[in-house]
Amino acid sequence: MKTFMEKAQNADKKWYIIDAAGKPLGRVAVTAAVILRGKHKPTYTPNVDCGDFVIIINTDKAVLTGNKLDQKMWHRHTGYVGGLKSVKYRSLMATRSDKAMMLAVEGMLPHNSLGRSALRKLRVYKNDKHEHQAQQPVMWEREIK
Repeated sequence: MKTFMEKAQNADKKWYIIDAAGKPLGRVAVTAAVILRGKHKPTYTPNVDCGDFVIIINTDKAVLTGNKLDQKMWHRHTGYVGGLKSVKYRSLMATRSDKAMMLAVEGMLPHNSLGRSALRKLRVYKNDKHEHQAQQPVMWEREIK
């Protein structure tokens, strides 16, 4: 029996919309990462970028469970000595919730060229307005708990 190996140029790419309103940020990020990698398809091949495009909307209405709003921190460094900047997720979600979602999805993808190409297929918006109607995206129907 032969093993099927998908080729990148033969992969059928679709566009999906995930609504993050009222759902946990991490659960939405996991679902987006699975779609971006293509693990939801029966033709999944680990070494080929066979995933679909994802549009995440309403990130302002995504929730963080437990005490994550006050305890979880986003750290970045300016590159200068003593340039560590830390922001609590309460203020990050209030000002840049799309960045918080992008960071969560990025952490769930592989940290190599395959993950970088998958991350380029992700679009994140704070509200329900997006400019991808021409691609005819469909809503992701499976349950996000």
